[in-house]
Amino acid sequence: MADIRAEIDRIDGRLVTLLAERAGYIDRAAEVKPALGLPARIDDRVEEVVEKVRARAMAEALDPDLAEALWRRLIDWSIAREEERFARAGAGAGDAGRAGGGK
Repeated sequence: MADIRAEIDRIDGRLVTLLAERAGYIDRAAEVKPALGLPARIDDRVEEVVEKVRARAMAEALDPDLAEALWRRLIDWSIAREEERFARAGAGAGDAGRAGGGK
C-alpha cells in the first residue's frame, strides 16, 4: 500500500505543477484579452474546452462526467481569476478593462 500511496502522491505533485502552469497562461490571457476587447468568459470557448476534455477522458478510460465536472470548476475558477485581474488593472482602462463581466 505504501508504494501505491507514493505513486498517488507523485501524480498529485505533477498535477499541481501542471495546474500552476495553466494558471500562468490564464494570467497571460488576462493581460491580452482587454486589449482585444474580449471578456473573461467566452461561452463558445468554454464549451470547446469541455468537449476536448471529455474526448480525452474517454480516450484515457476516465469517466467523462467526472472530467467535465472538474474542468467546469477549473474554468469557473480561471474566469474569476481573469475578472479579478481585469478589475485590478482596469480601474482606469475603460470598457476593455471591465470586459470580464459579460457572460
